[in-house]
Amino acid sequence: MIHAVSVGEVRAAAPLVAALQAALPDHAVLMTCTTAAGRATIKQVYGESLECAYLPYDYPEAVQAFLEHFRPRLGVLMETEVWPNLIGACATNAVPLVLANARMSEKSARGYARWSALFAPAFGALGAVCAQSEEDAGRLRALGAGPVQVTGNLKFDVALDAALLELGRHWRSRVARPVLLLASTREGEEDLLLREIDQSGALKDSNTLVLIVPRHPQRFDEVAVRADARRTGQEYPDEKARIYLGDTMGEMAFYYAACDVAVIGGSFVPLGGQNLIEALAAGAPVVAGPSMFNFAEATRLALEAGAAIQAADARGAIAAAISLLGDAEKRSRMSRAGMDLCTRHRGATQHHLRVCLDLLGTEEIGT
Repeated sequence: MIHAVSVGEVRAAAPLVAALQAALPDHAVLMTCTTAAGRATIKQVYGESLECAYLPYDYPEAVQAFLEHFRPRLGVLMETEVWPNLIGACATNAVPLVLANARMSEKSARGYARWSALFAPAFGALGAVCAQSEEDAGRLRALGAGPVQVTGNLKFDVALDAALLELGRHWRSRVARPVLLLASTREGEEDLLLREIDQSGALKDSNTLVLIVPRHPQRFDEVAVRADARRTGQEYPDEKARIYLGDTMGEMAFYYAACDVAVIGGSFVPLGGQNLIEALAAGAPVVAGPSMFNFAEATRLALEAGAAIQAADARGAIAAAISLLGDAEKRSRMSRAGMDLCTRHRGATQHHLRVCLDLLGTEEIGT
């Protein structure tokens, strides 16, 4: 059983799912989620190669009934999915649990610490923790987590869809204009960033196309009122269009390949940012806002590698992005640095696989 709460976790789990299926061909994989978007992504990414179900609310009776029905031999919780009743029921039913690709920001750690009587036993009951970084590992140990090891970030191992990358590059060639991507934006960020773009004069003084891809599909229609065209209605914007809405799911690789510069959403409101690794792997120069605590390690690595720029606010981010649009040489350097960074940091999957197999018992599975 692999629990991936929503879209980002579902996609991040892909390399581990493939490795487990290859290593354990006689086992079925059940992936659970808690959102409709997560379920749709499971179907899109994995098709019929695994079972899919919603994880029940964290009530003792519901969790126990769920375990009795599916009878998992191993549970994998992606990133920060620490549910006390689920963990307690797994311990009672002798189901070992791995907290995989685990991250723990300072803000989250303070929250868990305030409820230590509830969460310390849960962290302590985990069979293993695979942390993304030393900083994450230290915070998890302080919260009471048992065996913790640093295994790296599974998101570096996610293979982007080559067909989508090629399609995005072709789209960019057909559009034949500078493309500024506002990627995975959250509520309020579109207005904030577009206001800074308007004030900069970037749309008035050039033929730059602003491509907006909201994080959540339920906001597509809301954001569409700001756009001159949308992808589901017009595959290629005409030359008069200045704002174009990317209103399709599962195509972030396309959008990153289609842009000249990517501004990462979720980072201009206090939400901790969105995954920038996919943008780096696609070769997109990245500009992020101040709030990237959910991807702190990846952001640090990208900044140190020269693959990303982090601004203090929306005005600084748009200024940096517009400057990059006019500097092809710097964009090329950042693009190469991002792809090289992703190549160097691959390998987390095999570390995670070894932990999972150890908990299952290598003699029993014949490895």
